Amino acid sequence: MSDNGDAARQVFPIVIEKQPGWTVGEPPTRALEWALLFWLGIHVVALVATALLILPGAPGGPHDGAGRMAYLAQFPWLWRLGWLPWQLAALANLLLALALLRTRLIPKLPAALTLLATIAAIVPDQTGQALWDTRGIALAQAGNLPAYLAFEHQVFLLIGAWGSLLYTLAALGWTWCFVRAGLWWRWLTYYSIPLWAFFLLFSIAPFLAPQTGPVPTLIDAANGVGFVFLLFWVASVLEVLLCRSRPAQPHGREALWQHPNRRLAWALDVLGNSRVARRLCEFVPVVAFLSDIRDVLYVNYLVEAERLAWLVPPMLELQRLGPDDNLALLTFLSFRHGHFVPRLLGLLRKLLPSPVQTNWRVYVSDPRTGRKGVYFFSNAMNSTLHALAARLFSEGMPMHVLRRGSIDAEGDGVFHLHLDPGAGSAPDAEATLCVLGERPADGPWRACFESYEAMLAYCVPQDRALSFQPWYHRVTRQEITLGIPLEACEALEGEVRSRAAQALVGEATPFFFRVASVHFRFEREAYDSTAP
Repeated sequence: MSDNGDAARQVFPIVIEKQPGWTVGEPPTRALEWALLFWLGIHVVALVATALLILPGAPGGPHDGAGRMAYLAQFPWLWRLGWLPWQLAALANLLLALALLRTRLIPKLPAALTLLATIAAIVPDQTGQALWDTRGIALAQAGNLPAYLAFEHQVFLLIGAWGSLLYTLAALGWTWCFVRAGLWWRWLTYYSIPLWAFFLLFSIAPFLAPQTGPVPTLIDAANGVGFVFLLFWVASVLEVLLCRSRPAQPHGREALWQHPNRRLAWALDVLGNSRVARRLCEFVPVVAFLSDIRDVLYVNYLVEAERLAWLVPPMLELQRLGPDDNLALLTFLSFRHGHFVPRLLGLLRKLLPSPVQTNWRVYVSDPRTGRKGVYFFSNAMNSTLHALAARLFSEGMPMHVLRRGSIDAEGDGVFHLHLDPGAGSAPDAEATLCVLGERPADGPWRACFESYEAMLAYCVPQDRALSFQPWYHRVTRQEITLGIPLEACEALEGEVRSRAAQALVGEATPFFFRVASVHFRFEREAYDSTAP
């Protein structure tokens, strides 16, 4: 295993484990995860509602007192609708506090005090909102400006001062809880100190500010900016939490992403490695994809099964071959897409690009269901947009980015494959392959297959990709349709050079074949539970 570990470090530039293999994370804290997700989502909606529906009637908004009163009187249901997300945000704060108290990782004392501070904040906050939605609208419709402005000042203190101050104390409780539980990164300390100081300052300001003038405008603007930074803080804590249950792996979708363009890497690497981004993308429905693929070049190796076993995630088994079941097949196939886009775009897909892709796979089975398929331990494209979308939205495609990728055909049946990862985390390969006049009668495949046709029958009809998500206790199946007739496969000969492949297969001899064209259809994503 140690030899394989040294070799595996050459496959991807970033490998965090001292030895290769799957690292199972801590059990997911599902209630806390969902509470943080709900908190993020509803506060984004609340900020949008504030800008569109609340600000025209709020102190510090674009209107004077008479204009604010007129807005409430004329549009009472828009005003109530604007406050609805903030009422749900109060629920989100309560659910988060309850989730902290319920989570075993979180010490009980800070969690209990955080819950008390949250309840204390909800009382003035929701009281003020309820009064503004009822009595405030009635006063506005009565048209008594002095009475309305006096009411407005009092209710603004309830929401913008008392509520904000107590919510800030609850946020300090969040910090205490996450730090004590070890769900923390050091830089969050330096981020949190000015953030909470900022909220404390502008929570106290309404007590000192006059009802009119520039101060309320400044408070509203500061709160809007502060909430944007607060969203990032909550997302960062959620990222820490997800990294505990979904630790980085030396291969597969949780392998670390490194973009080859180092000038862009500071942003792309954060997004490509973000557990939060991938978790949010799970809410997007899976859609069917189409592509008219050309020049599929298969590079295959028969390898000692034990050498590849570490690539297979838990709950899946490596398909073993040979008389003694001591061999297994590793394949990397590279091809050029033909307008790889969602099927729903119809004819518009002809306007979109056709990137080069390479898929690196081993052949696996699910012993619980008996289903067979392939496990992609790495994929790569020469299009950042396609690769990033696949990595974020597709469970079974651990996509990386090639600096350059090309498949060039010469007129005499010669094909040149070039996969250059640059400084990125994609695998590499260089190959020059030419078409044979007839299928060979002998080759490395003979160790496991009686004939060349038998080898093709095993290798080609792979219409299912399998992967494993222990945090959901499930195996994911990505069902595709290829429909490749075996007679369409052309035998190739040639040479291939690949540090990534050599690290995995050692001195195994490759064998090759080509499929000229494939109408690829990604049909659906399905799940098989592994829960006991």
